[in-house]
Amino acid sequence: MRGITLAVAATLLVAACGGAGDKGGGPSSGAAGAPPTTTGFDGSTIKLGVLSPLSGPVAVIGLPLTAGNKIWFDSLNGRGGVAGKYKVELVQEDTQYKPDVTVQQYNKIKGNVVAFTQVLGTAPTLAVLPQLKTDKVLAAPASLDALWVREPNLLPVGGPYQIQVINALDHYLTEGGGTKDSKICMMLQDDVYGEAGLQGLTYASQKYGFQIANTQRFKNGTENYTGQIQALAGAGCQMVFLTATPTDAGKIWGTAAQARFAPRWYAQSPAYAAALSKSPLTPYLQQNAIIVAEGTEWGDNKVSGMKDMVDRTAQFGPQQQPDYYLAFGYNQGRAMTAVLEKAVQLGNLTREGILEASRQLGTVSFDGLSGDYIYGPAETRNPPRTSTLFTVDPTKPFGLKTLKYNFASDAAKSFEFQKTG
Repeated sequence: MRGITLAVAATLLVAACGGAGDKGGGPSSGAAGAPPTTTGFDGSTIKLGVLSPLSGPVAVIGLPLTAGNKIWFDSLNGRGGVAGKYKVELVQEDTQYKPDVTVQQYNKIKGNVVAFTQVLGTAPTLAVLPQLKTDKVLAAPASLDALWVREPNLLPVGGPYQIQVINALDHYLTEGGGTKDSKICMMLQDDVYGEAGLQGLTYASQKYGFQIANTQRFKNGTENYTGQIQALAGAGCQMVFLTATPTDAGKIWGTAAQARFAPRWYAQSPAYAAALSKSPLTPYLQQNAIIVAEGTEWGDNKVSGMKDMVDRTAQFGPQQQPDYYLAFGYNQGRAMTAVLEKAVQLGNLTREGILEASRQLGTVSFDGLSGDYIYGPAETRNPPRTSTLFTVDPTKPFGLKTLKYNFASDAAKSFEFQKTG
C-alpha cells in the first residue's frame, strides 16, 4: 500500500534539495530628480527581501521560484538596473513554509530592504500582513489568494486560486465530460490556502448548479491519506479538485492509485512538481490528472515571454531546470520592477514612495506568461481571469503539456474580490 506513496515522497524531497518592467535598462521619464537614500537604498543599489521556504518539503516550490526572482533581476542588472542605473540586490531568508518563522525572518531583514519581492505561502503572507501595514512596506505574495487583490500593501501577480477552480469546473462541465449531475468533490489542505480553493468551488457550484458531493480535509505533512481516499471513493466521486502542495499531492495520488480510485482529478497549480512526471505515479497522472495553472509549457516559443525567459535562464541560471514556479518568480520580478521604475520616476524610493508608486501603476503585461494585471489603487485592481490547463507528459520539459491555453470562463469574469478581514 505504501510503496508508491513513499517512492513519490522521496523523489519530491530529493527535488526539494536539489510588459512593464521588461523595459528596464533605459532611463526613466519624468521630471523628478534622483531619489534620495533611504532604508534599503544607498543611492546606487536597491535591496529587496525574499521570504521563501528554501528548506523542507515546500522547498520544491520555494527554490525554483526564488531562482525566477534572481534570473529576472540578474538580467535587469545586466541591462543597467532599475531606470538604467540602480542595481537590485536580493536579501533571502528561509521561512520553512511556517507562518511564525516568516514573521521572524521578516523582522530580521525589514530594516535592510525597500520592499519584499517574494513572500511565499497564503498562511505566511497573512501572518506578516499586519506588520507590512504597520511598517508601510510593499510585498509581493508568492501565492494566488483572491484576498490579495484588495490589499494595498501587497503586489499580487496572476489569476487567483479561486479563478483557477472556477475555470477548471467550467472545463469539466463543458469539455471534460462532466454534467451538473456528476459527483463533484474536493480534497483540500486544511488552512487558508485550501479555503481559497473551496471558495472557488462553492462559487462555481452556485453558477453552474451542481452540488459538492463530498469534501475531505487534511493537514500539510499528513502521512496517511487512506481515510480521505476511501471517503471520496465511497461517495462515488467522479471528479475531485485537489488543493495541496507537491509532497502531499504525491502521497494523495499514490494512495488513490493503490486503491484503484481513478476519478478525474483537477489540481491547483501548487500541487504539482516536475518529480511527479518521473515517478511511479506518472501513468496514473497521465490518465487522470489535469493541472490548473497559468502561462504555457516550457520552451513554447510562440509565447514571447516564454522565449525571453528561457533565453535569460540559459544566461543567468544555466543550472536551473525547467519549472513553472521559476516563471512565477520571474513574473514577480517583472511586477516589482514596474513599481520601482514608477517610484524612481516619482523621485521617491522610500516605503511610502513605493506604496504610492504601486497606486499609480497601470496595466503590467507579462507577455503571455500570465494574464495582464490592471494595478492602480487596490480597490480598483483587476487581476487576470485566465487559466491554462496542463496534462502530465514526461516527454515535455517540467513534465507538462498544454491542454488549453489562457482561457477565461464567464463565471470567472464575474467573480468579485473582497478585502481581507
